[in-house]
Amino acid sequence: MQQHVHNKLIEKAKERLSATNLSESEIAYELGFEYSQLFSKLFKTQTNLLLMELGSRLTKETSTANI
Repeated sequence: MQQHVHNKLIEKAKERLSATNLSESEIAYELGFEYSQLFSKLFKTQTNLLLMELGSRLTKETSTANI
């Protein structure tokens, strides 16, 4: 059950990251985390990436697709 909740949080974070210019902290707070560091740790544990690393990848993919 806990893994399912974690997966949903990660998916929502990915969606927010790709659809907005929110910071890591803002995304964490939107998802209900009082401390963004806890969300960062969860994200890293689940994906082996930092949230902003994923954001950079998404930005590069989007800019490359628009060429």
